[in-house]
Amino acid sequence: MSALRIERDGPLLRITLARPERRNAFDAELIRELTEAFSDVGDARAVVLAGDGESFCAGADVDWQRSAIDLSYDENVEDALRLYRMLATIDSCPAPVVARVQGYALGGGSGLVCCTDVAVAAPAAVFGFSEVKLGIVPAVISPFVFPRIGTAAARRFFLTGERFDAETALRIGLVHQLAADLDASVDSLVGELLSAGPEATRAAKRLIRERPDGERAARLAAKLRTSPEGQEGLRAFLDKRPAAWRSGSSS
Repeated sequence: MSALRIERDGPLLRITLARPERRNAFDAELIRELTEAFSDVGDARAVVLAGDGESFCAGADVDWQRSAIDLSYDENVEDALRLYRMLATIDSCPAPVVARVQGYALGGGSGLVCCTDVAVAAPAAVFGFSEVKLGIVPAVISPFVFPRIGTAAARRFFLTGERFDAETALRIGLVHQLAADLDASVDSLVGELLSAGPEATRAAKRLIRERPDGERAARLAAKLRTSPEGQEGLRAFLDKRPAAWRSGSSS
């Protein structure tokens, strides 16, 4: 049985962790399937990443952790690299990724949230970088966590390993919004994403990652303005009409 459920709804792709009996904790199979799923999202204009059941993702699966005890140093390196490649694949997904977070998002689960573009959490969600409690460190997820919450927050939560609530996650920038009705809030965000130009949205993601200098930024702006999508968007704005890409995908 697959550890993921993947559903396509027009321009929207839904990728759902489907191990609710294990609180959607990572194991080798889930890591492999997530890597494959995000390696090719096709022409999806938005991706929603969610978890089945009561939790988003409770970190590493206990049985997977148990099996790692007997691995050699080199085998541990390769095991860690597989997790890193999965996170990097999600982080670099060309389409915007929205996280729908409920219940526990611990360890690698919080790291997973940091790889998404927009995260919406239930008010009762619980977060934490608990690795030090096990005598290890959140090294693999750190390249994705630091840009999200900064070293100031990491210095506390990486060192204490304490769990923290959704309000704290919002304050430090781990999530962007709290919502009692997660589905309604996620749907609203998806609607905003689908109202934007498809190529412009992907270009905006690249812009954030690449941070071009002045001349490259100017060339990018000119390229988008003179593109068919840019021309259509500007003309639609001036004509006070919806742009062509909004037909059937957003109000």
